[in-house]
Amino acid sequence: MVKWFILVLYLLLMVAIGVYCNRKTKNVSDFVLGGRSIGPWFSAFAFGTSYFSAVVFIGYAGQFGWTYGISAFWIGIGNAIIGSLLAWLVLGRRTRIMTKYLDATTMPEYFEKRYDSKKLKIAASLIIFLFLIPYTASVYNGLSRLFESSLGVPYIYCIIIMAVFTAIYVIAGGFHATALNDFVQGMIMLAGILTVVFTVLHKAGGFDGAMAGLAAIADDAGNTGTLNSIFGPNPADLLGVVILTSLGTWGLPQMIQKFYSISDDAAIKRGTIISTVFALIVAGGSYFHGGLGRLFATTDPADTSKTLINVINGKLEYDAIVPSMLESVLPDILLGLIVVLVLSASMSTLSSLVMTSSSTLTLDLIKPAMLSKGKSFDEKKQVFFIRVFIAIFLVVSVIMAAKKNAYITTLMSISWGALSGSFLAPFMYGLFSKKVTTKAVGVCFGFAVIFTLVHTALFLLGWFPELTSAARSLPIPFNITSPLNAGAFCMVFSLILCPLVSKFTKVHDKEYVENIFECYK
Repeated sequence: MVKWFILVLYLLLMVAIGVYCNRKTKNVSDFVLGGRSIGPWFSAFAFGTSYFSAVVFIGYAGQFGWTYGISAFWIGIGNAIIGSLLAWLVLGRRTRIMTKYLDATTMPEYFEKRYDSKKLKIAASLIIFLFLIPYTASVYNGLSRLFESSLGVPYIYCIIIMAVFTAIYVIAGGFHATALNDFVQGMIMLAGILTVVFTVLHKAGGFDGAMAGLAAIADDAGNTGTLNSIFGPNPADLLGVVILTSLGTWGLPQMIQKFYSISDDAAIKRGTIISTVFALIVAGGSYFHGGLGRLFATTDPADTSKTLINVINGKLEYDAIVPSMLESVLPDILLGLIVVLVLSASMSTLSSLVMTSSSTLTLDLIKPAMLSKGKSFDEKKQVFFIRVFIAIFLVVSVIMAAKKNAYITTLMSISWGALSGSFLAPFMYGLFSKKVTTKAVGVCFGFAVIFTLVHTALFLLGWFPELTSAARSLPIPFNITSPLNAGAFCMVFSLILCPLVSKFTKVHDKEYVENIFECYK
């Protein structure tokens, strides 16, 4: 009853915020960007809560904590320094200035106006809609695992309830409701993650006791003394995870669009500090407690002192590790707080995803099509269409998430690899360099999408088991079949590919580009 009371109270608060913010939403700019007047605290918390969801707290913390032990904490440090601090320092100010100058509301609209190409806008819109769906499904998956474990609510009901409440406050209040909810959700996440870390560490016998316990446990290769080491049992694969989860934010539309809405340069400076501290606490705390997972969970049925984690068809149920661990160490009132923590993290990310996808479809595809046919498509109609697409996007992602047949980390890796592999380099270079060409952007789009789809078909769908087995046995320090390493490769290679193709192609209108860069003067 305690857990249910806390949960219902939280959900009612979210709906109340959506209804309250509905009065502030008068046009498309208000609904999508909050009128570009969002302050540093709201902007920083919106960035952080969109970054971290049940995907991190349940999926990534469980799998990578189990695999790498305490060295998984490096992922949290990378998220704070690369994914937050450097992202704000490098992209924040220039993104705000250029997108405002171009009057760009979405990332596809930025590509259209920065590179003077409608084809790029259409391509970017389709990539966003296609590859945000598996990310959304991974968010549902992570939350539902905890709900199923702690509240006994069937998986399918969890994702439906979550979708309905997210739809209510996003459709009603738009970006204002999302930003205000993100702030509330962020405060809950900070309090919750600190509570979890201290409680789990206490149950493990303190820091020294936890390290001693991990040292005695064998890793996946059967070696002891690695799970408590600084770089863990596999530093090369750990680096791939750090790159994917940290550098990935630089090219994700739902993250970058947070910079569009910031009020001024002073807000960016303060937002940089707030966002970095938030990421260090939430991400660092998540991976730290995930690294202690083997102290509380086991795959050995004979070890009755720990929670048994199932191995199904040779695959460990990673997504059950953290929920099972929390269920065994936390009292009801704290577990209720953690349920709300994960719900907060998930709903903030989900609201950001559906807002990005629906606004992209409406403003970058539907609006141009309507205007080209001579039909009216005023602000009221645009907001209406965005709200309709929010509902449609949620329904589609619920259908996809209903099949619990993929790891959270796999779904997220496919999404981040394709999106950031497509957008990171063209977006970032476009803010700083006048030499980036339209063809280079198109090549980056094509490479990331094709590479992601081919890698998924070869190694993740089970169509070529012999090829997968052979690839995993190669004498190299990292696993080329891993979707995480594939996503990281997409991002890094795009940083090389974009300037390389630009060097051998021409900017079709130098005067047009010169005029754009006047915005920084």
